[in-house]
Amino acid sequence: MINVTKAYLGDIDKFKTYVEGIYARGWLTNHGPLVGELEQRLKDYLGVKHVILTNNGTLALQVAYRALGLNGSAVTTPFSFVATSSSLQWEGVRPIFADIDAQTWNISPEHIESRIVSDTTAIVGTHVFGNPCAVERIEEIARRRNLKVVYDGAHAFAVRHAGKSVLNWGDISTLSFHATKLFHTVEGGAIITHDDEVARRVHLLCNFGIADVDKIDGIGINAKLNEFSAAMGLCILDDIENILQQRAEIAHRYSASLGDYVDLQKAQDNSQLNHSYYPIALSDESQLLRLRSALNTNGINPRRYFYPSLDTLEYLQPQAAQTTSRALSERVLCLPIYPGLKLEDQERVIATVIAECSRAHTPYQLRNMANAI
Repeated sequence: MINVTKAYLGDIDKFKTYVEGIYARGWLTNHGPLVGELEQRLKDYLGVKHVILTNNGTLALQVAYRALGLNGSAVTTPFSFVATSSSLQWEGVRPIFADIDAQTWNISPEHIESRIVSDTTAIVGTHVFGNPCAVERIEEIARRRNLKVVYDGAHAFAVRHAGKSVLNWGDISTLSFHATKLFHTVEGGAIITHDDEVARRVHLLCNFGIADVDKIDGIGINAKLNEFSAAMGLCILDDIENILQQRAEIAHRYSASLGDYVDLQKAQDNSQLNHSYYPIALSDESQLLRLRSALNTNGINPRRYFYPSLDTLEYLQPQAAQTTSRALSERVLCLPIYPGLKLEDQERVIATVIAECSRAHTPYQLRNMANAI
């Protein structure tokens, strides 16, 4: 089965060397040297001020909300992975959904302002599939309304906007380093901030609130990354440019072949993307289900991201219906994209999509289309 993604594992000998060092030191967790090295290398690579590693991306969101002192409500997107909003609810912050832009698929600045209420303390956006939000406009709204801004950047590793990392926008950006991501630590995540005081609070929150050997400075949890995960991250980071290049080549091949048959996400202006996913939007849910079935029959396992629209979840009610998000969530399917995806396998994916989206074509025409990739 060709899955929607495949974890990149890097050089096994290099990983073994890191593991041998862990065994020699006997230092497995609690701010070990590999965690420190990875944090520094990520700061340098991403061009950000503070990187605090966590043991998953959902905890990164929860800690971010705590570190900024969020309460009341937060305006957020309904078109995202469930953790974006469930982590808000978990932390006692009520999600209020604002609809998305029909082209970029990100939270719409036009809708944000109308959803702000008296107890709103933040805007929480997602760089959907690594496509940057309208960060300048969101920043203007937040500044004018005295709100914090958090970006769920789970898909936004190495994404640039206006000549710098998109992670530089907002009070905090978070990353997921789950095994399915283009950069991963098997399980893990990170909190990015440019604010020294926020970074200090994040460090405390991630380590039980322990400020020193004999001092506990407030409540905290255990969100620390371990040394084995950091070792994997260091191996992956060594290969990151090759990973990004292969993903770009696969994405460009899809776009050249499928652009006339499906709707594609519009890239934010002045942005450099990472091709973390390859989403397509079908004409309606019926066509999506037919295509998914056809792909499965051909040994291909795509994935529905993001379904259902989060404003429909029972435990987050009451919510106003966000019609653009609801309609889009029924149409989007992500196709396989990962380093090492064979050309013949991608051609099979493309041919299957074209066959479903243009049933009037003859088999001869379909073969020619696939061969023209």
